[in-house]
Amino acid sequence: MKKMLLALALLISVNTFAQSDYDVSKDKENGAVVYKGQITFADLAKEPSFDWVKRGADAYTPDSVAIKYLKKNLPNYEIVVLMGTWCDDSHIMIPKLYKVLQVTGYPMNLYSMYGVDRAKTAKYVEHKLYKLDKVPTVIVYRNHMEIGRIVELTKKSVEKDLVNIIQPDIEKQEAASGK
Repeated sequence: MKKMLLALALLISVNTFAQSDYDVSKDKENGAVVYKGQITFADLAKEPSFDWVKRGADAYTPDSVAIKYLKKNLPNYEIVVLMGTWCDDSHIMIPKLYKVLQVTGYPMNLYSMYGVDRAKTAKYVEHKLYKLDKVPTVIVYRNHMEIGRIVELTKKSVEKDLVNIIQPDIEKQEAASGK
């Protein structure tokens, strides 16, 4: 367990300063462009067939109460995303997540994103390290410890699900410090 946590901490710290590192292929099932490896929103914006990112983000209006909470608290957490550029669920959730990160002013140096293929494998070992089962998966960390994740579909919305992940952690921290 200690080795896994050390490897995760190392990977997260290295990824904070990493450049994009992905391969491009075509999905055999639907012909979609597949990015496999570490990617950024800028990488997604460069691919003409990924217009779903901008369209989805532009069309999304996040809940203002949740956004206010996230503006104050989300920068205390790291986010790791595993997604499929070929995947309809990723096409729905990732643009909404992008919009939420934009409107909250989330520090993108705390954000890492990996594209996976239909077999749900990343370019390296990220799919194993993050125990990927379904895409998209949004994992929230504090101090390199997983706090929670959104897997495949949101329960309420991206922003409300993020609040529901971090709020109990914040309350636990406050209770421990006597606030």
